[in-house]
Amino acid sequence: MFPTSFTGRCVKILLIILMLVIVNAAAAQEIDILIKNGHVIDPGNSIDEPMDVAITGGKILKVAKGIPASGARQVIDATGMFVTPGFIDPHTHVFVGSNQGFADGFSCVSPDDITLKAGITTVVDAGTSGWRNFPLFKKNIIDRSTTRVLAFLNIAGDGMTGFPSEEDMNDMDARMTSLVIKQYPEIIVGVKLGHFRGKEWTPFESAMEACEIANVLFFLECHLPEYPLDELLKRMRPGDIFSHTYCTASDRECILDEAGRLKNSVIEAKKKGILFDVGHGGAMFHFDIAVPALKQGLVPNSFGSDLHRSSMNSGMKNMLETMSKFLNMGMSLKDVINSATWSTANEIKRTDLGNLKAGAEADVAIISVRKGNFGFIDTKNNKLQGDRRLEAEMTIKGGKVVWDLNGLGAKNLSMK
Repeated sequence: MFPTSFTGRCVKILLIILMLVIVNAAAAQEIDILIKNGHVIDPGNSIDEPMDVAITGGKILKVAKGIPASGARQVIDATGMFVTPGFIDPHTHVFVGSNQGFADGFSCVSPDDITLKAGITTVVDAGTSGWRNFPLFKKNIIDRSTTRVLAFLNIAGDGMTGFPSEEDMNDMDARMTSLVIKQYPEIIVGVKLGHFRGKEWTPFESAMEACEIANVLFFLECHLPEYPLDELLKRMRPGDIFSHTYCTASDRECILDEAGRLKNSVIEAKKKGILFDVGHGGAMFHFDIAVPALKQGLVPNSFGSDLHRSSMNSGMKNMLETMSKFLNMGMSLKDVINSATWSTANEIKRTDLGNLKAGAEADVAIISVRKGNFGFIDTKNNKLQGDRRLEAEMTIKGGKVVWDLNGLGAKNLSMK
């Protein structure tokens, strides 16, 4: 038998050796991608300065200054560029090929066709599907896309089928909607109400009931001509989302009064905690509303693009273009990045996204701020002149390069 003191010393020595092995293994961990010399803007972790970003195994390894390049398999030089979390677009229509109404394979857009080239790594489909056809949406689009696709489930059972079927109040089943949400809690983030021309509050109440049962947020797309804005905002809860914020349209009430001031109900809603999404789309964003509203402090919580075929080929183009508009309207770059990342992640209650914390999914955007003379178009064909435009140089999704505009990650070819 060894003396107790000897045994104790042996245990301590073994523990020290084990700790040294662990430390050395961590120090020697190979970096898959190292982004060097970029200016990191990560509002979720209060970073706004030049730093390096190391990625390993599809996750963020660390964000720090002066990470040695010797242990990296691939080094990306981001000199003169900004490195941010991947952007989140909370208002899209990507249920391609359902052969119903809006989602007929023509109006909807395959997410990977447009998102990755704009630095967007996550989108939320805004109610194109309902409880009946969500499984088809998941099988055909969500499970097959490189872009992370989340969803707001439409209170209408078949989703965005158009009038009159989308207005069938007998098909607005709160219980079935909540059951499907509970089946897919990692994908469905809330309930959407958006298209109803009647005066009855049954659709609103059914959507809210589903939200309460499933404990999710409410997304209001606001094509509701008979619902007074004041009453809508009064009935919404803190954390619910109001989209199509900055527009005048025949099927919704404006957020400004006749004197161009924010309505009291809008101010009170913001104080209450209701969140305001841009929801640009092909008809729902107007500079004559956005500019005065922004000056009066109505900063968007998110830059929802309302992505569909006609909006992407008109003034909207993509969410990055909308971000550029607000940059030129007076938002700081840091605030623009926040609304496109951490603010939206909090909005949809997915704080595992939208940040570059060690251990987080390695969704990263590298962007440049081009300087020049640019024209930005709203959905009434009005133009705003600006001197800066954001451009996605590289997009990394889950630790893999999925967009590389100028070959930042490519090998240089020697031409003789």
